[in-house]
Amino acid sequence: MATEKDSSPDKLKLKTEVGLLGGVSLIAGVMVGSGIFMSPQYVLIYIGSPGASLLIWAASGLLAMLASLCYAELGTVIRESGGEYIYILRTSGNIMAFICAFTNNIVLRPTSMIAVALIFAQNALTPFYDDCPPPNGAVKCLAALGIMVLTVVNCFNVRSSITVTVIFTAMKVLALIIIMIGGVVLLIQGDTSNNLQNFFEGTKLSIRPMGIAFYQCLWSYDGWNTLNYVTEEINHPEIKSSVNLPRALMIAIPMVTMLYLLVNVSYLVVMTPTEMISSSAVAVTWGNKVLGGWGWVMSIAAALSAFGSLNGSFFSGGRVCYVAAREGHMPDILAMAHMCRLTPSPALIFNTIIALIVLIPGDFQALVNYFSFAAWFFYGITVSGLNKLTFNHCLSIYPFKVPIIIPILVLLAAVFLVLAPIIDDPQIEYLYVTLFMLSSIVIYIPFIHLKLFPGLLNKLTVFLQLFLEVAPTAKNL
Repeated sequence: MATEKDSSPDKLKLKTEVGLLGGVSLIAGVMVGSGIFMSPQYVLIYIGSPGASLLIWAASGLLAMLASLCYAELGTVIRESGGEYIYILRTSGNIMAFICAFTNNIVLRPTSMIAVALIFAQNALTPFYDDCPPPNGAVKCLAALGIMVLTVVNCFNVRSSITVTVIFTAMKVLALIIIMIGGVVLLIQGDTSNNLQNFFEGTKLSIRPMGIAFYQCLWSYDGWNTLNYVTEEINHPEIKSSVNLPRALMIAIPMVTMLYLLVNVSYLVVMTPTEMISSSAVAVTWGNKVLGGWGWVMSIAAALSAFGSLNGSFFSGGRVCYVAAREGHMPDILAMAHMCRLTPSPALIFNTIIALIVLIPGDFQALVNYFSFAAWFFYGITVSGLNKLTFNHCLSIYPFKVPIIIPILVLLAAVFLVLAPIIDDPQIEYLYVTLFMLSSIVIYIPFIHLKLFPGLLNKLTVFLQLFLEVAPTAKNL
């Protein structure tokens, strides 16, 4: 297979095979994962009422849309893969970018992937265990198998990964449409009006419950920034990311937001708030009530949805590690690509190893809260970089530009989401997370800034380069 070259003859480039359909499928495929099948009851628990929970879902969709518009502008200015990492590097400097890369690659990305993998495995095994939950060992083994299968798919070919994403996105959207239609039919029949009474009764308006409710809801919207991780692989013959990146965002995110709102209405039509809160998997409970003996279909749909989301997370997450290594913030071997397949296989394999290590303890409900605030910390830093570029008049010549009020609103929302859980009821765990992020400076100073022990990894790098058949890469610019 012929490889794409740049001005440096000994370096490869990743393939540019993510078109508009692939971009929309990638964004929607990662966003529509396990969250919409599992999170609605947690949002309801924390916010207290069905009406307020719908407002939280709508506000989260709006926030995801506004944040994605800021990222679209950044993506048309800084046309490099890597998402928050590369934007922070270009606007805030090396130290903050390294903290972002370290936290993302060691904690945020593996934790997110394992949480989705466990939900995939749990739902896939549920039909085989009617009267009890699946054994924990079996769930973890199936989750590990799913991760390794997707590692092979993503290392094999970019096109095969995008094909898997498109197929699973279509399947999960179909499952959500079934839920929507079922709710509409029951609503027309008028048998469930009692479920919609006292819509805002019990709403909790204090800051911490609202913040945690947003965390649980935004977990379902996670993935709105997926395409920014693979900007260099967006395919457009003339202007690449300037066209397909904004278009894909403006198609995928409103579509997912509308689906989420209608699905939540269907849940509330079919189930009382008490039934939703007591459910371990709200989509499965919905299926048992509406589909009867076919309720297991919803469990399979949730499993397939989580599997498709996991594939999209693999595809985009590996690029963060790859770009960080290319910029000198990770070992050189992780910035290399397979010489024939042109996929960043070392970075993908590294992500897999970290994820499998994180799978061993495998308890992630608290981590959704503790590390969501870390993710929104980096989103806030990223958007503040856009504000800095705007005020310095650096963006006037680019084709996609958002009004200045949008990044300001997103930045204020990020500040709220970072501070909300610790204002009313400070918990020591948030301090631990902050200390963990700051601990990356201990690695940065000797190994990145001072460049001590430069030959320490050379022999291992050469061995892995020969074993994995990989070579250094250049940017797709």
